[in-house]
Amino acid sequence: MLWSLLKILFFVAAVAAIAYGALWLMEAEGGVQIIVAQTEFTLGPLESAIALVVLLVALWLVLKLLSLLIATLRFINGDETALSRYFDRNRERKGLKELTESLNALAAGDGKTAMVEARKAGKHLNRPELTNLITAQAAEASGDHKTAEQVYRKLVEDDRTRFVGVRGLMKQKLAEGDTETALQLAQRAFALKPKHEETQDLLLKLQAGAHDWAGARKTLSAKLKQGALPRDVHKRRDAVLAVSEAKDVIDEGNDIKAREAAIEANRLSPDLIPAAVMAARGYIEQGKAKNAARIITKAWAAQPHPELAAAFAEIHPDESPQTRLKRFQTLVKAQPDHRESKLVMAELNIAAEDFPAARRALGDLVETDPDVRVLTIMAAIERGEGASDAVVQGWLARAVTAPRGPQWICENCNAIHPEWTPVCENCGAFDTLAWTRPASQEVSSPAGTAMLPLVVAPRGAAGSVEAGESAPPTEDAAGQAATDDAEAQEQDADSAAEAEPEPAEERDAEAPARST
Repeated sequence: MLWSLLKILFFVAAVAAIAYGALWLMEAEGGVQIIVAQTEFTLGPLESAIALVVLLVALWLVLKLLSLLIATLRFINGDETALSRYFDRNRERKGLKELTESLNALAAGDGKTAMVEARKAGKHLNRPELTNLITAQAAEASGDHKTAEQVYRKLVEDDRTRFVGVRGLMKQKLAEGDTETALQLAQRAFALKPKHEETQDLLLKLQAGAHDWAGARKTLSAKLKQGALPRDVHKRRDAVLAVSEAKDVIDEGNDIKAREAAIEANRLSPDLIPAAVMAARGYIEQGKAKNAARIITKAWAAQPHPELAAAFAEIHPDESPQTRLKRFQTLVKAQPDHRESKLVMAELNIAAEDFPAARRALGDLVETDPDVRVLTIMAAIERGEGASDAVVQGWLARAVTAPRGPQWICENCNAIHPEWTPVCENCGAFDTLAWTRPASQEVSSPAGTAMLPLVVAPRGAAGSVEAGESAPPTEDAAGQAATDDAEAQEQDADSAAEAEPEPAEERDAEAPARST
């Protein structure tokens, strides 16, 4: 309200000033005399003022016309002018509208429409780094992989979009199954953006799949250096890569280098079972029994595992069952209540023919955790205590349909593996295998699981069954034993023959090591 009042007052004052000035000019004497072509023009004061205003307006119009002429000439010449900027703004508005339509179509899953609109936008917008990217994504969405590849190659030529182009080509090669080319592109993408976590993970996965353990360890170190990986996880995965490298070195026949790699892997992650087993066996080959026992004992305290028990038995392969039973007590005392400790002690007592002690060592596993191994050990105990063939056959029949127990299972896809590997053979995930029970106990191991993982002969010797053991029948034979009396008798006879105690000399020559 105040501002409106002030504007009114200002207008009235201006009108008054102009009127006063005009009145003053009319009353003033003198004027302006202009002579043009011997013609004399005499202007009074008011007329002179009006003529001056008209002259200024005419001069302003001439200057404007002159600037318009110059701008037209520059526009024709291709220079940037207000006129060119006007047309540019119109093209930009059209291009942005088409780009919006392309993004909407892409989000809606209409790849063909998105690609058409993106091409239109590319004609109106001089932004190839933007329109080419959307064109490539639209081509992929519509299934036109050839066009997508061509556009990605264009993106590679531009420094601003090179990483996006390389990444797009890498994804295409992965989809085609060309992991070798994808690995090269992943290395190039990692060189362009070493801090990109997705590229780091993909490069690590491809390097592990190609058994490039040295390159994978460098990538892992880069992830740690850039803060993309916790230090404890880095140590664990570095140990996995080290033990994988050791396994490949063993295949090449370089035992010394393999031992060094295995020991290094165990140092990085003492609870990694494959590393502990490999390092212990390396010390055993060197004759360093105490070092091997210390590594296995430490790993057993972290996670008891049958492979650790087998390696611990290999330290003294020629000892008697009683001596071995006493030595294993130092191993299992770290976790005496663990199911693996109970199973190992039960197997060792069976080898020593102390069947009541084996039953006591087994505890309540028959009631609380009856898997294949538990039930088969129970069959061996019953046979050793002189139970009838029908009782032994009953335990074996239960073992056929019992859960398999812990196995190497991928935590990413739940695939079961017969032995530990750094990379899942099903989904290709790195360091996802864990010793655990499958989600569904009905799923069996792909390569089969030994149904009688009891005490076997020392490593390198013949795999004969120890005294007191009863070799299990196959699942079909056990099923027939439950339904057909005649075949059941034959199975009983076979089981009784296989379960007969062996001579003491042969039993003493064998060592308790769990068959994986």
